[in-house]
Amino acid sequence: MNRNSWTFCDGNGRLDRAAPTITRRQAIVGAASLIAGGVWWAGAKSALAQGAFRSDGGDGPVLVTIFLRGGADGLNIVAPYQEDDYYRHRPSLAIPAPRSGKPETKRLTDLDGFFGLNPAFLPLFPDFAEGNLAFVHAIGSGDTTHSHFEAMSTMELGLLNQSDRVSGGWLARHLNSTPERQAPLRAVAFGGTMPDSLSGAHGAVAVNSLADYRLSDVEPEWRQSLERLYSRGDTEIAEAGRDTLRVLRILNSSDPRDYRPENGAKYPDSPLGKALKETAFLIKNGVGLEIACLDSTGWDSHITQGSVDGWLFELLSDLARSIAAFRTDLGGEMRRVVVTVQTEFGRRVAENSGLGTDHGAGGCMAVLGEAVSGGKIFGKWPGLVNDRLSGPGDLAVTTDYRSVFSEILQGHLQNQNADVVFPGQSHKPLGILG
Repeated sequence: MNRNSWTFCDGNGRLDRAAPTITRRQAIVGAASLIAGGVWWAGAKSALAQGAFRSDGGDGPVLVTIFLRGGADGLNIVAPYQEDDYYRHRPSLAIPAPRSGKPETKRLTDLDGFFGLNPAFLPLFPDFAEGNLAFVHAIGSGDTTHSHFEAMSTMELGLLNQSDRVSGGWLARHLNSTPERQAPLRAVAFGGTMPDSLSGAHGAVAVNSLADYRLSDVEPEWRQSLERLYSRGDTEIAEAGRDTLRVLRILNSSDPRDYRPENGAKYPDSPLGKALKETAFLIKNGVGLEIACLDSTGWDSHITQGSVDGWLFELLSDLARSIAAFRTDLGGEMRRVVVTVQTEFGRRVAENSGLGTDHGAGGCMAVLGEAVSGGKIFGKWPGLVNDRLSGPGDLAVTTDYRSVFSEILQGHLQNQNADVVFPGQSHKPLGILG
């Protein structure tokens, strides 16, 4: 598929050709064919998921980050249905209000009397009702380029904007600032490249899948030689060799291809569903997984976005069903897991002539876990009145995305080096962890 065959985007928020005039029927048909053909986004990364292992194993805290590549439309994920300007700006894309009389699957579900949840996210509504799922609205960085690449890089490096250059990604700085847990296999990338967030992590390794990460095809004599080579000594190399062989033994003894989810969990047969299934496998097999970074691609909805069906709806449905399966599969293990869902920026407030939305600013973030003080919408709502919008018509950013990760870093991962991980940022906890 040509990289711009559906997005009409040159990566910087400009259309590379005239956007077509599209009917609602064409929008639905187009979305269905794209989903059937596989989710795609013109990103620079080929890795689907990345995992980081720590040497202490056991039952420590786990952070699972899901990055929605392409700029997800937060205004149609958690919609401000009580604000008339939401419907004025989006005559075709706005989702009917909770008390519109529409069926549950064709309208918003009320969250707090002001915001409503996209019906595609209903598989996770019980988590919100039980206080384990929170949203942060109008969240973002200080990047104003409207470029996917600049905005993603800014967030993965843990910056406010690209002028604040630092070395390595923010997750790498977290891993490197806890040296007592360092090990060669602590950071693993599932794919050909390492994400910017793990760039610079000590001992990071890239693999295409867990099934590839093994010594199953080597001669027994060679395996025995490796065991003997690293069986003695207290040097860093010897310790690294022993740690590597230990994790390989775990993965070889329980093939991830044969993994069966528990508690009736059913993962979607999608890249994200498969990645979360492998993440659950790692958590339950005690390899010491601490951080897993997963991608969901294809959120650049310049055209044919849809509302209660269509392109965005299908992506959200896959996201919600994948996370719901992960939560169900883990069962009691969820007590030590926090899942975050972020994107590089939100979409423009007003819909465009292609029944889509263009690159914006403020987005929406989700945080899930038993440690989360959920059932709330965090962040200061800036409003959708024209004179409250920023830039060319964007939802203003009122919450620094680093505030959420700083709180998770200190409260969940027990890393008190926030000044190292996010240099120059003044930590302002939102109270998102209970």
